[in-house]
Amino acid sequence: MLSLVRKSLDVTTACVLALVFAIPSDLVAQAHVVNPAELQNAMVAATETRQHDVETIRQFLSTPAAEKALKAAHVDPAQVKQAAASLSDQELAQLASRAQKAQADLAAGSLSERDLLIILIGIAVVILIIVAVR
Repeated sequence: MLSLVRKSLDVTTACVLALVFAIPSDLVAQAHVVNPAELQNAMVAATETRQHDVETIRQFLSTPAAEKALKAAHVDPAQVKQAAASLSDQELAQLASRAQKAQADLAAGSLSERDLLIILIGIAVVILIIVAVR
């Protein structure tokens, strides 16, 4: 009986050793698909883009005309600015793009106070709804 157990153990050990040496070592230690430095650079770029978008929205909401329009609509500008930071990257990018366009149109004189009020209320409502849903 002991001889059978010993033979089984010897065969099992031989099989394990054969498998260990049969698997190519480069298969076990493959290189990463994405270089860690590239991954870190992508993360830094995404963070910088997000911070830029948040700052763009905050600057737009901090203009005197924007604060006046938000107060006229009974919306707290501080609450909207704070809520903007909790939006997703895609939502931030869309709102920042709209805010930049609205600022450019306002500076060019092609946007009236009424148009600005509508845009600001729209942005504020979108921000507050998205934050409330989460």
